Amino acid sequence: MADQMVSVSRVIPASPEAIFDVLASPQGHVDMDGSGTVKGLITDDERLALGSTFRMNMRMGMPYRMGSTVKEFEENRLIAWAHFGRHRWRFELEPVEGGTKVTETFDWSTSIFPKGIELLGYPKSHPKHMAATLDRLAALLDDD
Repeated sequence: MADQMVSVSRVIPASPEAIFDVLASPQGHVDMDGSGTVKGLITDDERLALGSTFRMNMRMGMPYRMGSTVKEFEENRLIAWAHFGRHRWRFELEPVEGGTKVTETFDWSTSIFPKGIELLGYPKSHPKHMAATLDRLAALLDDD
């Protein structure tokens, strides 16, 4: 349901392959996090694939651990993961003039409690964090 998704896009001057290498790495999630909640990697930094699971140390007010599973995967084009709440974080890559258009989407249409996501205000607060994530992703690739 498109009304239960928010997206932010940015053109990053890098190839889809280089960007996807960061997205398909659990450590890349730590490095590019613009929300300030992803604090560290618990599991090995093995390249993700459809069905892969990975665990992170998180902090939002207080520390906690979060496990996620890759739910959508198309090499160099699409990756999405979800945790126990079932809402998804999705990254889509599209080659364009000057690099790659990266679209990050927060999709709560798959959530076990979508109304709770809305009551907590995440659809309104996440876009600024998503924009910061895309900025950090671009900076990571600029360092290469």
